[in-house]
Amino acid sequence: MEADRAKLDSVRLLSLDAHGRVLDWMSWQDATCLYARGAVAWTLGDPCLTVRGGISRITGTRSVLHLPPIIAARSHARGKALDPTPALTNTALFARDQHLCLYCGRDCARASLTRDHVVPLSQGGRDTWENVVAACFHCNSRKGGRTPQQAAMPLLAVPYRPSWIEHLILSNRNILADQMAFLKSHLPRRKRRLGLH
Repeated sequence: MEADRAKLDSVRLLSLDAHGRVLDWMSWQDATCLYARGAVAWTLGDPCLTVRGGISRITGTRSVLHLPPIIAARSHARGKALDPTPALTNTALFARDQHLCLYCGRDCARASLTRDHVVPLSQGGRDTWENVVAACFHCNSRKGGRTPQQAAMPLLAVPYRPSWIEHLILSNRNILADQMAFLKSHLPRRKRRLGLH
């Protein structure tokens, strides 16, 4: 029973609106509620989770729901929700930068990374996606309150704001094949992948 619950909790389902626009990840509980309310418009992919419910007093059978990896709800997304700006958190930033220090290039554990402002706040820089990079403690301390040019520490990649789709890919380590194929088909056409020089 514990193993079943752990599997349910480890998989997140991709939530879409009725037009197929990507909204967010959702839990099996939220997906089950959509089914119970009759709010599922359509689905994609082979079932990836099985949820067992209670036993009917009338029929004596147990309810079973087979959840697919991608579920479109009957509701429609508001215009602003179609390409929201991902929240700038250290977890999302470090995922965007692939847990690399963008000054020395070392692969670092999350506990060894810091958020560095390319143009320091003390020099008028802002706390935005386009002005922050992952940096190890050593490089962040060495750079101090200077720009990369002032510190003679060139960046290995240009910081950017990830699209909502990129953010969803970066925020889930357990993306199923059907989900990844769907998300990749919605990635921005321009090539913005992190590449070290």
